[in-house]
Amino acid sequence: MTTVQVPTTEGLPADGPPAEGPAYGLLAELATPEALIHAARRVREEGYREVDAYTPYPIEEVSEALAVRASPLPFIVFGGGVVGGATAFALQRWFFVVSYPLNVAGKPLLSWPMFIPITFELTILFAGIAAVLGMFVLCRLPMPYHPVFNAPRFALVSRDRYFLAVRAIDPKFDVQETGDLLRSLTPFEVTLVRA
Repeated sequence: MTTVQVPTTEGLPADGPPAEGPAYGLLAELATPEALIHAARRVREEGYREVDAYTPYPIEEVSEALAVRASPLPFIVFGGGVVGGATAFALQRWFFVVSYPLNVAGKPLLSWPMFIPITFELTILFAGIAAVLGMFVLCRLPMPYHPVFNAPRFALVSRDRYFLAVRAIDPKFDVQETGDLLRSLTPFEVTLVRA
């Protein structure tokens, strides 16, 4: 295995973020998934909570190490489905019982079995729309770019590198102290990312 020289001040000015823009955070480039998992656990143990990991493929252990919270999207989709079903049933009741009652072969006006297909279809439609809109809101889309794309080596994340970002909005974030912590995890490089 080749040894890599880790820069001690690469992109980390001693007097804080550069004048070109506000700091988004620090980005550490790691070589293996095991190194990323170890780094994520260590950063969480140190008390950092605003931490993101970027990998070429999903790694379940990273989510566990970062203590990623469950998404509220299933509840949003369920709510959309309930609203869709209730809307379909209420509209059909209005049409067939109140607005245009038509008695066919002595059947009751509120014959709910005939409402099932349309109620099912509107439930699925509203749940699908809620899923798409909920995903857009939760992912903060549309976002033309993400600040980590400003890091010069971040393009390697789609090939064979693993990145750990500590965001500047974290209460414990300090450019020098956080940088020292990330450099102690033996990354290839630690870079200050500007927003």
